[in-house]
Amino acid sequence: MEGGVARVVADLVRAQVRAGLRPVVGCPPNGPLAALASATGAEVHGWRAVRDPGLGLAREIAGARSLVREHRPQVVHAHSAKAGLAGRMAVRGRIPTVFQPHAWSFEAVGGGTAASAMKWERFGARWADRVLCVSDCERRAGERAGIAARWSVIHNGIDLGHFRPAGLRERAAARTALGLPDGPPLLVCIGRLCRQKGQDVLLEAWRAMRPGTGRLALVGSGPEEARLREAAPSDVLFAGTADDVRPWIHAADAVVLPSRWEGMALAPLEAMACGRPVVMTDVAGARESLPPGQGTHCLVPPDDPAALATALTALLSDPELRTELGRVAQVHARAAFDVRRTAAEVTRLYQELVHPSGTTTRERTER
Repeated sequence: MEGGVARVVADLVRAQVRAGLRPVVGCPPNGPLAALASATGAEVHGWRAVRDPGLGLAREIAGARSLVREHRPQVVHAHSAKAGLAGRMAVRGRIPTVFQPHAWSFEAVGGGTAASAMKWERFGARWADRVLCVSDCERRAGERAGIAARWSVIHNGIDLGHFRPAGLRERAAARTALGLPDGPPLLVCIGRLCRQKGQDVLLEAWRAMRPGTGRLALVGSGPEEARLREAAPSDVLFAGTADDVRPWIHAADAVVLPSRWEGMALAPLEAMACGRPVVMTDVAGARESLPPGQGTHCLVPPDDPAALATALTALLSDPELRTELGRVAQVHARAAFDVRRTAAEVTRLYQELVHPSGTTTRERTER
């Protein structure tokens, strides 16, 4: 697991460790999740798996089955499409199982591949006691795809102690630390450089904007980096991967996420918790992330560089609008997206599955 999914899982197991639970994490031994989960105090075991489906699936299922047999968990929580399918096929309903897609696999592809992915998701749902979505929009997409499941929706959360409000002093200090000169407003895009995150659309929008409107920094790395660098105007900064994205959020005047699909992205929640306005595409989780009323300024259709350019120009050219949107976003994010609340709701879901009678788990959505 990479990017936001790895951080979601790490935040969850960190909260579980603090609550006295004993999470056991199976993941590729050299991937980012292994390091993040180990740092939380969770028990981490190597499970060799890759992102893409292929002939190795049978080996991955056997590896997952071995881990389950060794550790005898009360609940199996399988994350993401590929790992989620292998985990569910390893257990096959013998242990209470939660599957969390973190955006549907069929949204990432097209044509016959999408049809096959949809069939696999429908097939795998039989081995999940609960399919856990991070937004109502993600759940509705699963229902439209014909996935028959018992659904729960628990929004992503973030560490509000880590992502704290940042004012002018923090912005100046962050820019100094990052070596950024004073100048026009700074727009920051944080995310893996890949088709999902839509940085190619952002660069097309950026080329259409009036020169001098602002500066753009892309924070992250990924398979599309070389192609994006080749297509980018000379004034775009490629900052690479950041172990801690807070300095970039603090340095920013606004944050943008032009994704083609999501479940509920973390970067906008983190930016809003720090008091930064966010422009994002109207994909799953976006409307549920923003404060009421901010869609007019902060939501654009996916794959629409002209609409994105218009929204970014309006925001970067109006400091009073940025300040007000950031203030409201900060209050909203800190009230609605505390990772401790997310972890507590997930734990209550586990308890309901292990002890189905007498539980008081409150789910936002269940069918």
